[in-house]
Amino acid sequence: MTMRICHIEIDTDGLPAPTPEIEQERKVAIFDLLEENTFALPHAEAPDGPYRVTLAIREKRLVFDIDTEDSSDAAEFHLSLAPFRQTVKDYWQICEAYFDAVKKLPPSQIEAIDMARRGIHNEGARLLQERLEGKAGIDIDTARRLFTLICVLHFGA
Repeated sequence: MTMRICHIEIDTDGLPAPTPEIEQERKVAIFDLLEENTFALPHAEAPDGPYRVTLAIREKRLVFDIDTEDSSDAAEFHLSLAPFRQTVKDYWQICEAYFDAVKKLPPSQIEAIDMARRGIHNEGARLLQERLEGKAGIDIDTARRLFTLICVLHFGA
């Protein structure tokens, strides 16, 4: 299948080292993303995938640098981080509560926090799909995993 990401890199240059929890979130998101994803460049002149994607934050903008599997330039687009700020902030707050809850609360309370976390995560994924409209086609699962990686990047920015 050519409409997919075959490699993803997170450009962390200039960002602080992640906490162990954030590093784990990043690893899981990358693994899950590479296992299964949908990513298409809708422009007629865009080269076929699969694609190598580098995510970065540059000049307070989220950058998608996309190459083909053989490392030829495919596309680059920049998104404002402003629409993501509140959702990312809410996501990290609920993640902190979740990480704390896992250590000391009963399963029923952990489940309630996890449901709230998933709701905010879905909201971020839908926002990403909207912001990428016309630039890249992604399904909701791909959007969820990419949103996690944006959160990891945003944490250090």
